[in-house]
Amino acid sequence: MDESRIFGNALPVRSLKRAERTFKAMARRFSFDPSVYPRLVATPMEGAHEAFGVMKLEEGPAADKPRGLDDGHGIVLGTIRMGFGHYRIGLAIASAARSMGLTPYWLDLMSFPDSAASKTIKYLEDLYNLGSRLSQKSRLFDRYVWDRVTSETAKRLSYTSRDRALSRIFEPILRDLPKDIPFMSTHPWTGQAAVRAGLDSVVALIPDNYPLAFHLVEGAVHTVQAPSLYMGYRTLRDMGGGEELFHALPKEDIRYVGHYVDHEIISAVEGDCAARLKRLRDKETRRFLLTMGGAGAQARRFADIAHACKGALENGKVSLLINMGDHAGRWAELRAWLDADGIPWELHQDWDGTKAFTEEIRTGPVKGVHVFLHKTFFAAVYTTNVLMRVVDVMITKPSELSVYPVPKLFIQHVGKHEVWGAIRGSELGDGTIETASDASLRQVLRLLIEEDDLIEMYCGNILRNARAGIYDGAYGAVHLALERRSDAARADACAPGVARV
Repeated sequence: MDESRIFGNALPVRSLKRAERTFKAMARRFSFDPSVYPRLVATPMEGAHEAFGVMKLEEGPAADKPRGLDDGHGIVLGTIRMGFGHYRIGLAIASAARSMGLTPYWLDLMSFPDSAASKTIKYLEDLYNLGSRLSQKSRLFDRYVWDRVTSETAKRLSYTSRDRALSRIFEPILRDLPKDIPFMSTHPWTGQAAVRAGLDSVVALIPDNYPLAFHLVEGAVHTVQAPSLYMGYRTLRDMGGGEELFHALPKEDIRYVGHYVDHEIISAVEGDCAARLKRLRDKETRRFLLTMGGAGAQARRFADIAHACKGALENGKVSLLINMGDHAGRWAELRAWLDADGIPWELHQDWDGTKAFTEEIRTGPVKGVHVFLHKTFFAAVYTTNVLMRVVDVMITKPSELSVYPVPKLFIQHVGKHEVWGAIRGSELGDGTIETASDASLRQVLRLLIEEDDLIEMYCGNILRNARAGIYDGAYGAVHLALERRSDAARADACAPGVARV
């Protein structure tokens, strides 16, 4: 592969030089040794193994091949714990794969703390999280810095040169994998590393509904969740930095599959919507789920929502279920605001207790404010997935959660790349438009508390979308990975000097 080009388009020389400088700086900072790589062993992944049979790939004793890995019936999920979005997409794919009789193997590039790869990602993640939090505290920083970084900067093809260079640091972690095993990449860094490691069945799962060159992985087939995004990537829309691009993304390298959603949620859509509509008819307490993003940027906004709902909380019209993820520091901030406002709350920190609470309110009542905070990353993320099935509305930024089949109230985006998630949800009719201002948010909250028509409409559209296959993207992505593996096997069988089968 010619790394001075991407899909036939030349990359600027200055970008290539800058990428090389970044690679050398990270390699030097974190003592990168390309000859050192982990020997992998598969062990049950806490929480996720119980949920859908996920095995985690970690460093183990030296062996001839990864121990405990069934490459004939397995599929590898490449991810990183950078925020919640990529991790949640991985869980959706794992759920779909398990429902199809496959064993999901979880490979998190952050699970090797002594490696230069994990240290590099941690360094870059800290910068991203800082930017996300600052964007929610300063409108000037958000408008003139963060929106630009998360849209215009990451949109250009030249941006891919940095990640290709950094993939030299990430690749050794994947070196122990069988070359023909299907590999699902939930973050472009894992996809770049997989291609560099020589894996031939790589699927790059594009998370957002806004075309960014950042997500491109040459050598992989890309999946998108919306037709507009297919067009955006197929044409490499506006990725030339003002210059015309004469080469498009080949049609063989992109597939529209639908939204990435867990099997457990998809298979229960009709029953969950029926329960919501019954609660509306019976005038039960309206249930709102507030879910914190991985960067922990929404604590102040959650406090404002609780304040706006204080009267409705006191008279039993509303209950707030707030998933703080694993952000103990952000919970301390929110707790201070709730206490100052005189709003009582109940804290849930035990995963088994959280699951029991969810089952209890599936058919029983719920009142007041319930806050969820978990130390394990799986529980921190997946609490949102289990709670969304038993609430009437999920309040979220237009992130990866914008594609889930639950009525949604979209609050302000964190990064301009998220804006189109709210557009997608509002056009499909399963969520509001983005309510970026405090005034618009309070207005929609009042309607969702006092009136029924929006939730009724959203539930009806969710059912129609489900029947049309809109939410079946996780299944489609897994099928594509298996198909790509079969194609690679046929190509190997038909190569010169290889007997045909």
